[in-house]
Amino acid sequence: MTPRAEGRTAPPLTTADGAPVEVRRSARRTRTVAAFWENGTAVVAIPARFTAAQESEWVHRMLEKLHRQGSRRAQKRRQQPATDAGLAAHAADLSARYFGGRAVPTSVRWVSNQNSRWGSATPSEGTIRLSDKLRPMPQWVIDYVLLHELAHLLVAGHNAAFWKLLEAYPDTARAKAFLEGVSFATSRGLAAGPDTTNGGAPGQPALWPGDAD
Repeated sequence: MTPRAEGRTAPPLTTADGAPVEVRRSARRTRTVAAFWENGTAVVAIPARFTAAQESEWVHRMLEKLHRQGSRRAQKRRQQPATDAGLAAHAADLSARYFGGRAVPTSVRWVSNQNSRWGSATPSEGTIRLSDKLRPMPQWVIDYVLLHELAHLLVAGHNAAFWKLLEAYPDTARAKAFLEGVSFATSRGLAAGPDTTNGGAPGQPALWPGDAD
């Protein structure tokens, strides 16, 4: 973070990973300082009475704290959830970080009979299923599929509001391209992957192999 210079317009604050930072001053906040993620932005809340020097010091401290928390979460994500309970806990963490905790599934589980889809959701029941063919893929790809299905609990279709939700996840475009590449290779017999010849159950939003919507 670059310190603010008196009399100059400071450049936009960003985290070490390049995410935008928003500093919120509050007259109701007298002593405490907080930092949290909100739709992909790191928010630091400070008392309105803070001087510029205090703001700079505390923003730096809180961004460091968010970075450490993110590192611990990344370590957990690298340890891929092997059980349905672990997958559900991870989905809750992703929902809290990117959707403000608004997507609350009743169950999240790995399934072996979902050969034509990477993932699917039943919004009326709050259930999410991920194909176990995702297991060998990078965690950031699995996270995208999880977020895709979590977003379906908030918006059933693939409309503008749905894709607006996924803008908060920085790897959305990369993960979509990755899955499209896997689907292309599979269709050419170049790699093992989901069988795209079987249809899915009607009425259930799903992320299909090669889905470019």
